Amino acid sequence: MRIALDTNILAYAEGLGDARRCALAVSCIETLRPQDVLLPAQTLGELSRVLMGKAGRTATQVREAVLAWSDAFEVADSTWPAFQAALDLTVDHQVPMWDALILAVAAEHRCRWVLSEDFQNRFTWRGVTVVNPFVEPLQSMGWR
Repeated sequence: MRIALDTNILAYAEGLGDARRCALAVSCIETLRPQDVLLPAQTLGELSRVLMGKAGRTATQVREAVLAWSDAFEVADSTWPAFQAALDLTVDHQVPMWDALILAVAAEHRCRWVLSEDFQNRFTWRGVTVVNPFVEPLQSMGWR
């Protein structure tokens, strides 16, 4: 089962946020098999902004963090069809554009889940269900 990770999961895993969410994000990621995980490129772009802006990391530190994530998991570029689908999500479901793009890329790559706290938990679109791991443990969703 393919799973896409949203920026907030990566940011918490990088130590930004409260201790509970940071620990849960790391634990959640550790339970996933690398071959099952997809990182939409959008998440890495957002992560770099968060690490520089909110965490105050240097450009060198941000580059190293982003490259480490890209070494660990497959990165998926945004395509024009995904961008068009994201536009529809913003109109039809009032999903913010950049979140919609992450969901559209996940759907394009046949992910079953997107782990995120930025959507309504259990929101499903094109076969992809958004799961907020801070509300509902992955094990309750049938993850091993």
